[in-house]
Amino acid sequence: MPEADSSLSLPVGVIVTVLPAVLWAAAVVFAAIAVWRAPKPITFGLIADKLLRYLFVFPLGVQGLWGFFGHVFLTEDAAGALGWAQSPFQYEVGVASLGLGLASLYAAFSGFAARAAVAIVASCFLAGAGFGHVMDILAGDTLSPGKAAPILITDFVTPIMVLVLLILTPRGAAPAVKAKDTVAGRIEEALKQVQEEPQPAPRAPRLEDELEQARQAMRGAFTSAPKPEALPPAQGAERSGAGPRRKGHRDRANT
Repeated sequence: MPEADSSLSLPVGVIVTVLPAVLWAAAVVFAAIAVWRAPKPITFGLIADKLLRYLFVFPLGVQGLWGFFGHVFLTEDAAGALGWAQSPFQYEVGVASLGLGLASLYAAFSGFAARAAVAIVASCFLAGAGFGHVMDILAGDTLSPGKAAPILITDFVTPIMVLVLLILTPRGAAPAVKAKDTVAGRIEEALKQVQEEPQPAPRAPRLEDELEQARQAMRGAFTSAPKPEALPPAQGAERSGAGPRRKGHRDRANT
């Protein structure tokens, strides 16, 4: 491989050297805390599941994001950590590391299928990188921190441990995704809550509405009332002779 100037900024060189070991230690510590807080009894499957989860979080997830940041934004320092010259291929390695990191964080809290798929990708990527570093070292390249420090060990140990833990972890140990945790399930739950909420009280009628109803009632009363000629004669008018005479009835006044 083409070599570059071995001058490497101290912070980046220290990070590249110690980060793999620090992330492995973080995975073990967080897994131990998770096991300690888990319901008893503690089984071997539970221990394997928690350790596998935090291997996906730290040595695969966080380190993948760090690889993306270094190869894309700290191009010169990342190349110097490997003892190589800068190359446009660093961008491709960086975005590949980004995909691996994000997929690992997703798999950490997913089921067996997602974990197995990400483990296969991580194994090919890391073991392939580790094999390339070994070949460079055997060819006489300098023992740069990016290829011969703890990262060379973790390139092989991390995928091996992930695959072994996948075999030892019970299929049901990983949390299953419930329907209510999906986007469609949350929308359906929200619609149910809206339907179950008490409906607001009906709005009090306004004065204009009451007046309009009164007008309509009066108009209906007038239009439906009987016509005057259809009304029967009043009793008082019949006794006094002022009312209309019946047909064929003699007038009492002429008798």
